[in-house]
Amino acid sequence: MSPHTSRHRSEQEVEEPMSHSVNTGNGAGSGAVGAVLWVVMVAAFGGFLFGFDTAVINGAVGPIQEVFGLSDVMLGFTVASALLGCMLGAWAGGSLADRLGRVRAMLIAAALFFVSAVGSGLAVTEYDLIAWRVIGGVGVGMASVIAPSYIAEVAPANLRGRLGSMWQMAIVVGIFGAALSNALLLNIAGGAGETLWFGLDAWRWMFIMEAFPALIYGLLATSIPESPRYLVSRGEEDRAAEVLHDVVGLRGESAIQAKIAEIARTINVESRQRVKDLIVGGKLMPIVWVGLGLAVFQQFVGINVIFYYSSTLWQSVGIPEDQSFLIQVITATVNILATVVGILIVDKVGRRIPLIVGSAGMAVTLGMMAVAFSQAQVAGDAGAGDATVTLPEPWGIIALVSANLFVLFFGATWGPFMWLLLGEMFPNRIRAMAVGVSAAANWAANFLISTIFPAMAGFSLVFAYGFYAVSALLSLVFVLLWVPETKGRELEDMSDSAFSRRGD
Repeated sequence: MSPHTSRHRSEQEVEEPMSHSVNTGNGAGSGAVGAVLWVVMVAAFGGFLFGFDTAVINGAVGPIQEVFGLSDVMLGFTVASALLGCMLGAWAGGSLADRLGRVRAMLIAAALFFVSAVGSGLAVTEYDLIAWRVIGGVGVGMASVIAPSYIAEVAPANLRGRLGSMWQMAIVVGIFGAALSNALLLNIAGGAGETLWFGLDAWRWMFIMEAFPALIYGLLATSIPESPRYLVSRGEEDRAAEVLHDVVGLRGESAIQAKIAEIARTINVESRQRVKDLIVGGKLMPIVWVGLGLAVFQQFVGINVIFYYSSTLWQSVGIPEDQSFLIQVITATVNILATVVGILIVDKVGRRIPLIVGSAGMAVTLGMMAVAFSQAQVAGDAGAGDATVTLPEPWGIIALVSANLFVLFFGATWGPFMWLLLGEMFPNRIRAMAVGVSAAANWAANFLISTIFPAMAGFSLVFAYGFYAVSALLSLVFVLLWVPETKGRELEDMSDSAFSRRGD
């Protein structure tokens, strides 16, 4: 668009980012795209720590149970304990970011990640290990609310889907990083329970390794600007104008001032949000129910069981420790590739259609895993605890292929799109609180599924994967009936009436 284009553009054209440097014809010049890409990547780095922190314990499950003499129930609680912190961090993260700013909140999260990594690696008992994991979980919960909201606030509408999905990409790269780090430490030490450097076992170093990316995250966070919406809420309109010009790419004083005025019109209620604002006529708002449903179903399909317990799970069906770690790395790689697919399609086909396809695919693959484990052969005395479980051919291969296809369907759809929708679908007047409540529900569901899995698996892996398959099928019905489409909408355009029809 040339500088002489008529000022009587449509509202959408005014909102679209326009570079003050190079015009590409897409609405955003290369300078603006580069700037917004950098701040999004830094904000999304919290997702790397999110993924690393939640997946790193996978390699330490066996040694932790052995060193501390944990029962299956206590093991499940220890593994899932970080999720208690995640719930707290998600609940408080939005309010903290509104009071201190998005960048300062990111710095606090980075500090919590760092302290948790070192403390978990040096834990003396299961109780202080749980405490350190909870502290790290608070950081994860904060990042899970702050980063998606920040990205949605700085991303141009026409790029918001792809940029918002960078958060999930960072998560899966973090999961891959944890798998790779665990595998390397395992191979160097000769086993997760073997002594490595400075007299510490390899499983302890698995936790400590997280301290390095936590430090990097803290340093990078100091290089990005505050969200324009936060700056407007604090009356710093000049700084907000700079961000809208340099990062978002708005061109022209009139366009920038119009955007600031529009933000101010909706931001004045964000600072006063309370849980009661989500209730209308004595009932929870329908769009909040949609957010809660998305958050809960994303966990009830059992995705984190794959990452928290995959090594132990595959060892239990006869795969050696070193090969089980290789499987974890392969699964994490599949997750990354799937997320790339999601990023490529999100701004072209929207959110609803991929969620529908993902739900159907997960239901089928989880059902196949349940069938595969129904063929498991048990040798030894299960009551004495010395039973060996194996999957005969071809069921072992079927289980592995089904698990990775499940990750593929999840990673390309529900993985990135749930967080994307939470960051963009709520009206401004309830967004901060609604995102916090939904994220807290996601972590609560994660905690429940992760805690009960060892007991469920001990009872029957067929039952466990059958439950996840049914949950995936129910998520399909849920999306078809209630999930809205948000593709191409400005955040200031989100309103209760905008979602009166599910496909709009």
